[in-house]
Amino acid sequence: MKTRTFRLTGILLLSGLLGLLLGGNFKDGTWLELTEDGTGRRVSAVALKDGEEVLLTWRNSLFNLEVTEVFHARRGQMVLDQVTFADPQGHPPPVVGPAEVEDYYHTGGPFTARGLGRPFTRVVHRVGEIGNPRLKIGNRWVAFKEEVGFGGGVVLTATPAGFLKTVLGGH
Repeated sequence: MKTRTFRLTGILLLSGLLGLLLGGNFKDGTWLELTEDGTGRRVSAVALKDGEEVLLTWRNSLFNLEVTEVFHARRGQMVLDQVTFADPQGHPPPVVGPAEVEDYYHTGGPFTARGLGRPFTRVVHRVGEIGNPRLKIGNRWVAFKEEVGFGGGVVLTATPAGFLKTVLGGH
């Protein structure tokens, strides 16, 4: 009887552990993966805790403004919370509301907006000659042009971070 109970307990524990290893998601974790568009080559991958910040910087060549987009990891998504189109001469940009952001993206001029709350799970960034897009994850910068070259693309994909991704896959 003890042997049978021991085996059953062992099987249940192993089944639970196997389920966690293969597919268990951490509620507050986000797996952020950058791959080269077209080839699928991994550029970078990292597990982020809920609320962890990621910055995307680039130069808008049409309006000659320095752009900073601030994202936060949230339950398997990246959420755009803030964007600033900064005047390279250092003049503080006017604050606009979230509803006005689309207009400013297309019509130009410096601005900053907070509280956007725009979630995404996949975005493709094309690399231009002038833009110099770079992503800051923790203390590490990923320079898109260096990774995929002019005209290339970087695919950002956000998914819930499972145990194996978090422990074995990130760098």
